[in-house]
Amino acid sequence: MHTPDLSGQTALVTGSARGVGRELLLSIAACGADVAVHYRTSDAAATEVVERAREAGVDAVSVEADVTDPDEVDALFSTVEADLGTVDVLVNNVGAFAPVHWEEMSFATWKAVLETNLDGTYLCSKRALPGMRAAGHGRIVNIGYAGADRALVSPKNFPYFVAKTGVAMFTRMLAGDTVDDGITVNAVSPYVVENSEEFPDDLPRGRPAAFSDLIRPTLLFLDPDSDYLSGANIEVSGGWLPEQV
Repeated sequence: MHTPDLSGQTALVTGSARGVGRELLLSIAACGADVAVHYRTSDAAATEVVERAREAGVDAVSVEADVTDPDEVDALFSTVEADLGTVDVLVNNVGAFAPVHWEEMSFATWKAVLETNLDGTYLCSKRALPGMRAAGHGRIVNIGYAGADRALVSPKNFPYFVAKTGVAMFTRMLAGDTVDDGITVNAVSPYVVENSEEFPDDLPRGRPAAFSDLIRPTLLFLDPDSDYLSGANIEVSGGWLPEQV
């Protein structure tokens, strides 16, 4: 697997105490970046990830925050900046999922899914930009969903698909707005990942995406030499077609 040299950089991965976020953060630490483990409730798990990251010889901290709250996002970045320095790499991974028919879903659930997936991506990106612009360098990777940029339709997970379609649009918009700033903004969009709670019967290639399948394109986007890759969306779906939903 290609491992770019991220020495001297600071990376923040939201929702990195568990699952995909955890694996992405540890892979970034293995490339030499100091890392901030963000969590909302998983304090013990975040502490364990910090210890694992430090085994790679980098500095690591854990920070609790609600990424849907502007004040907490500001405090999150302020803590990371004080402990590790300006955030050079931001991976917007955190996001809620609600596999319920939209008519049976409460408004609170609808709102929470939209806020964690879309508002969190917006707030963290906005807070990261001043430091990246001042440094003349930055990498933002948003975790999307395969097919979301093609107006995926399903009676279940309505707010999730709405939010991830918004993430795809936001990725392209922000890429265009930072074209002269030395910043790249891209998305990695999986279908079903190995830690998913449910697995459909017709998984492409007979398996879900492994964590390593998501790590590869993420590290490609984070590579200092990938400065012309911006506004891109790599689907990690095994060739799955959205009309199969």
